Amino acid sequence: MHEFTHFDQQGHAQMVDVADKADTRRVAVARGRIVMLPATLQMIQQGSAKKGDVLGVARVAAIQAAKRTADLIPLCHPLALTRVNVAFEVNEALSAIDAEVRVETVGKTGVEMEALTALNIGLLTIYDMCKAVDRGMQMEAIHLHEKSGGKSGHWLAP
Repeated sequence: MHEFTHFDQQGHAQMVDVADKADTRRVAVARGRIVMLPATLQMIQQGSAKKGDVLGVARVAAIQAAKRTADLIPLCHPLALTRVNVAFEVNEALSAIDAEVRVETVGKTGVEMEALTALNIGLLTIYDMCKAVDRGMQMEAIHLHEKSGGKSGHWLAP
């Protein structure tokens, strides 16, 4: 049985002590999508959104978010990231943009939160840039897809 690691024996919040963990290559991949009206998707594809290159700005926002995760989530360790890759793919069948973020580091703790934070901020940036024409956009299927490194090794979402 696993336990919550962010609480001490008295139930107080704590940052997990990772001092005795080995430095290993850590990788996390998060996936999700934002669903929108077909006309909104078309505007993004054509680059005709009023605020400019929606996916380019969202990509930079996601990278920046990965680097700032410890500032946003109180018990996350600040990490020296070695790679953040953000990919967007148009999904015309669902009138959506599928997103995948891959974050890497070499260190004592994983990068799952960095990948998930980056993914969410990337999708929120798309929403922000397009909300003037489509307030009903929905973010969905946001999840950790894969992680590797550390004592627990490799994990892949079912």
